[in-house]
Amino acid sequence: MATIIKSTIKTTPVGRWYIELKDTSKPDIKEECLSVEEYAQKLEEIAAMHGNNIEVVWKSDKDVTPIQIHEVRMEMNAYEAKMAAEDEN
Repeated sequence: MATIIKSTIKTTPVGRWYIELKDTSKPDIKEECLSVEEYAQKLEEIAAMHGNNIEVVWKSDKDVTPIQIHEVRMEMNAYEAKMAAEDEN
């Protein structure tokens, strides 16, 4: 059975988004990622602890704006495209 990893988009009081990662099987593991690159690195580390058998569940806090969610999505898309291009080379 896959371990559930909760990824929550949050915002700071000054409007900066970040992603909080929580490992549901280990409550003491919680990471705050200020970029998509940092998120990917931390997620990879957590996944390795579980033999890469994880399921990522996304949500956002109530105070996160649609624009912030869109920014995260766009950065995730750009990161995935960059990684795919690197895999091709």
